[in-house]
Amino acid sequence: MIKFYNGRGTVELWIKEGKQALKWTRLSCRRFRDNQARLQLFALAYNLANFLRQLALPRSVATWSLTTLRERLVKIGAKVVHHAKAVTFQLAEVVVPRVLFATILDRIGRLRVGPQPA
Repeated sequence: MIKFYNGRGTVELWIKEGKQALKWTRLSCRRFRDNQARLQLFALAYNLANFLRQLALPRSVATWSLTTLRERLVKIGAKVVHHAKAVTFQLAEVVVPRVLFATILDRIGRLRVGPQPA
């Protein structure tokens, strides 16, 4: 019984994190089906963000909350610079240092399914 209760507390923390980070309590549609679809999209977004946190973040930032992930990795401004053969994104290093950002991108790149290109 205690194991079940402790598991319930963990799930409640996940729900609280989803409510704060993704605002998934904002179900303002008039029809139940629309709100149901919206909640499922929020749950998918939560699972994708949690997947990123578990598999792609270095240990130094693996404990970041989803709110921190959203504000430091997703909602950052960038300047897009077009060159003749390349497009470059210039990001401010105030929030996330270049080395950390490159490490995260490298880890995401290694999550590919199937054979690696030669």
